[in-house]
Amino acid sequence: MQPNNSKYRDKSREPSYTVAEPTTLLPFLLATLKGKSRNNVKSLLSRKLVTVDGKPTSQFDTPLAPGQVVTILSVSAPKQDTLPFPILFEDEHLIVVNKPAKLLSVGNEKEKVRTAYHMVTDYVKSQHIDNRIFVIHRLDRDTSGVLMFAKDEATKELFQSRWNDIVTRRGYLAVVEGTPRPERDTIHSYLVETKTHMIFSGDPGPGAKEAITNYEVIKSGSGYSLLDISIDTGRKNQIRVHMKERGCPIAGDKQYDARTNPIGRLCLHANELSFTHPATGQPTTFKAKMPRDFNRVFR
Repeated sequence: MQPNNSKYRDKSREPSYTVAEPTTLLPFLLATLKGKSRNNVKSLLSRKLVTVDGKPTSQFDTPLAPGQVVTILSVSAPKQDTLPFPILFEDEHLIVVNKPAKLLSVGNEKEKVRTAYHMVTDYVKSQHIDNRIFVIHRLDRDTSGVLMFAKDEATKELFQSRWNDIVTRRGYLAVVEGTPRPERDTIHSYLVETKTHMIFSGDPGPGAKEAITNYEVIKSGSGYSLLDISIDTGRKNQIRVHMKERGCPIAGDKQYDARTNPIGRLCLHANELSFTHPATGQPTTFKAKMPRDFNRVFR
């Protein structure tokens, strides 16, 4: 029985192609649908999203004659307008969310589904089945805040190839144990990762990555300090390592020698991302408010 896809079809986005010479369907689609892989094309066929002269087919070897019309059906899933975390911004190039703590940005060996990437992918595909997202940057699992994905490959590649030119500020808020001295400073070191995935500052050399962290104390009290932080480099665990080595580990960061866990999570939040929008050329800033729990530490 032919599936009834008409309920979710968007016929305005159904491209049609006229056959010019005798061939079969799979080679025709591979030659015509630029940018789609062999697996993508086979998926369209297996879901009967290809018609020949208006008749759906899933046969790879369907013969085609000059003048026949091949159409790619457009099927959207039912609308799902919400995510389990806030969307800060969305346009045709980008989607920016406020990722909660204890959620992976992207999958790893142990967890593939419960990730921000998977959830945002489901969200954009609910708008249209062909929609995709692409990873531009990441936040640590235990860090909350501004996380941005591209909605097309060209935007992703532009950001990744010119990240340091496009991005003007990556801002964080952190609650640390004690008060760093001086209260405003720049930490510059070279980070080395061990085989057990611990990271520390070492000498420049093979495998060592330059890391620059700027911080300023906003307020102190009850044995803690709230820091305004910006980073010039985006190394793994960079802020956590630098604060530990300054003698003021981030509260809740047992991995890097924190003695306390006042709110049951790592007290690190990516509160600001500023950049030049690659499509408009306009300065753009996204902010995620500081989690309310951070203020509880100072009461």
